[in-house]
Amino acid sequence: MSANQKKYVIGMDYGSDSCRALLVDTSNGEEVATSVHYYQRWKEGKYCNASANQFRQHPLDYLEGLEKTIKEVLAQAPNVDPQSVEAISVDTTGSTPVAVNEQGIPLALVPGFEENPNAMFLLWKDHTAVQEADEINHLAKTWGGVDFTKYEGGTYSSEWFWSKILHVIREDQEVAQAAHSWLEHCDWIPYVLTGASTLADFKRSRCAAGHKAMWHPDWNGLPEKAFLSQLDVRLAELRDRLFEATYTADDVAGSLCPEWAEKLGLSTDVKIGVGTFDAHSGAVGGAITANTLVKVMGTSTCDMVVGSYEEVGDKCVRGICGQVDGSILPGMVGLEAGQSGFGDVLAWFKNVLAWPMRQSGASEADIDAIIPNLTAAAEKLAVEDGQVVALDWVNGRRTPDANQLLKGAIQGLSMGTDAPRLFKAMVEAICFGSKAIVDRFESEGVPVNAVVGMGGVAKKSRFVMQTLADILNKPIQVVTSHQAPALGAAMYAAVVGGVYASVGEAMEHMSSGFDKVYQPIPSNVEFYQQQYERYYALGQFVESSIKTENEQVSSVEAGVL
Repeated sequence: MSANQKKYVIGMDYGSDSCRALLVDTSNGEEVATSVHYYQRWKEGKYCNASANQFRQHPLDYLEGLEKTIKEVLAQAPNVDPQSVEAISVDTTGSTPVAVNEQGIPLALVPGFEENPNAMFLLWKDHTAVQEADEINHLAKTWGGVDFTKYEGGTYSSEWFWSKILHVIREDQEVAQAAHSWLEHCDWIPYVLTGASTLADFKRSRCAAGHKAMWHPDWNGLPEKAFLSQLDVRLAELRDRLFEATYTADDVAGSLCPEWAEKLGLSTDVKIGVGTFDAHSGAVGGAITANTLVKVMGTSTCDMVVGSYEEVGDKCVRGICGQVDGSILPGMVGLEAGQSGFGDVLAWFKNVLAWPMRQSGASEADIDAIIPNLTAAAEKLAVEDGQVVALDWVNGRRTPDANQLLKGAIQGLSMGTDAPRLFKAMVEAICFGSKAIVDRFESEGVPVNAVVGMGGVAKKSRFVMQTLADILNKPIQVVTSHQAPALGAAMYAAVVGGVYASVGEAMEHMSSGFDKVYQPIPSNVEFYQQQYERYYALGQFVESSIKTENEQVSSVEAGVL
């Protein structure tokens, strides 16, 4: 195939701190150009309050990144004719919903709401809706009808669609009254690119709806109004302004509208794919196959598995983040789990150590060296040096069994405990959290035969990856691409643009392969099996203690004690 006959696609990946565009040659998966944009308002800490678990992002950060990165990848590839770009597909974090007006415009872009955090996107890790999630879970089990959480692992999370909406409409009457509907981030970007102005007939993401909004064919879509009205009548009214049908990421959402075609220097013939979530797209970028666990490892983790209809059937896997037909690979059931904190746990420890350093005038270079220095020291410790055991729940627990009220803990401190030993315990903790997820899948009859790692931690930390292989007692292959979610989005785009007939065919031609395999060390495996029992026991103690404390607080508030 000559250069002028080649076909290209763009994968657009929105992460927690930045977004990136990836220009890909569909014939072989070559990553021709990439561009990263860091959200300016987010970087400045605007609209967030970590102490209250509030994390909001302004839609302008997303729009600026969209235009800048796509223009840059095209500029980096002067030999690529923009007319040969066939399609753009988008993945985002999730659940990251926003209140919109009747035209589908986020309220933060509407006069009067520009600086209102409740009118912005509620980032996936916003945990302001813990109480609302508890109410949803209680009602689902007691209202007398179908349990709408059954395909969500049986536990609805404060990180998800309905919890966040319920929290905002209770807290902010102006937003509640102005919101005609709500859109996930992964739906809004295709909505913008296609120039859509009518919400009713826009194609919503199956991935987002199924994993985060309790959408399922068994009850003809979203939870019924009789259920929603018992939470808040406004949710029942909102249901009429949402959607019934959903679409997988290999579907066409529309074509690039004239306004954005002119901005980007592309043709209006460019197809725009239905949106999806970053982890699911990452699983495709990692060439996922049946019963392979793909771990997208960054600030948090998302752990993806696909299974056949015959294997999964009507089975409901407890305590995960949903099982949805076609959410990863059309024709298979996608199952999602994950940890609320992974790299974030290590970043938290770094920040604890950095505080006195900053007060003493240490340079940022010295502070940036904390993790590398700790890693080097921890690697020299004997694996059996495991008197300290930690829990990874500093940002709550996503799976198994979502509970954002849980907290981290450390056990076994002594006068001999130093920073490298604490760091080693933190690394082991995040890996034990991963083992809990694998154990849950396997105990529920979904075998995990292989593990694939991707993302910043997988690419950068040999220490974490070796520890993880030892604790899981499974080899871990690391995806070659540094931009696996964007590559997965490009694979979806190749189907959307008509280059390939299926996502499987696109993966076959465009996969980047693997550049590293971590093998478990047998002697370490034996030690960590014993150490995991200590982690598990500590977790049970902490969870029981927090439950007792919350029950006592509730009793006091109710006037019982």
